[in-house]
Amino acid sequence: MKTRTAYLMESDQEARRLDLKTDRERLEEQARWAGLQPGMRVIDVGCGSGKTSSFLHRMVHPGGEVLGIDASPERVAHARSHYGVAGLGFACRDFYDPLLDLGQFDFVWVRFVLEYHRREAARIVENLMSILAPGGILCLIDLDHNCLNHYGMPPRLESALTAIMGQLETHGNFDPYMGRKLYSFLYDLGCQKIDVRLSAHHLIIGELNDVDAFNWLRKVEVAVKNSGYGFPEYAGGFQEFTQEFQAFFSDPRRFTYTPLIACRGSRPK
Repeated sequence: MKTRTAYLMESDQEARRLDLKTDRERLEEQARWAGLQPGMRVIDVGCGSGKTSSFLHRMVHPGGEVLGIDASPERVAHARSHYGVAGLGFACRDFYDPLLDLGQFDFVWVRFVLEYHRREAARIVENLMSILAPGGILCLIDLDHNCLNHYGMPPRLESALTAIMGQLETHGNFDPYMGRKLYSFLYDLGCQKIDVRLSAHHLIIGELNDVDAFNWLRKVEVAVKNSGYGFPEYAGGFQEFTQEFQAFFSDPRRFTYTPLIACRGSRPK
């Protein structure tokens, strides 16, 4: 498999962004739906800050264990210092590489990861299938139409945002439509008992809360700024685009949503 593309959201505040936007109640509900149970051996792929791994770890007690892996040494260090406890470990590993030395897992969790690896996503899932125990569960969760569902945007802002997402697809290896592809990945690998669920991830109306404000501003300040887009709609370039986006997004009349697609399947015994 080819060398990975640089992480689109890389910044010195990424661990904080990931921690803030991870909602325990929603995550645990998704994991229960996928079939997570006490006693399972779990791998959290692309674990980021480690907060998700910590929530999964609480759910596999008694007798279970969780390993979080991430290619970022900085975020693995953050995860170890903030969440490392008995039965919950973290390792700096690249899921583009073979992982067989880690052993087999009863539950493989891949949430908000594949969207950053558009060209390699299917091969990443195939690699992860190799560490799934027979009868184990592979759970893939991602967004669809990511960052593109807004109502009330000024026309030039909507035009620019659509073009930026296209730029990120072509040059940033980002896939705003990853969610709709997850089922096919499991189907093509011969998974059994495949199930799919569609729900809303972002549903933002009224006054903007601090977490959504920080999360979306970081998306603009990091991913959009580094997209390479030229902002021909704006005489003031990126700065003027950012000002207009902030004004729109802070308006309580704004309506924003993002579909979330969760897929689960079992490896044949």
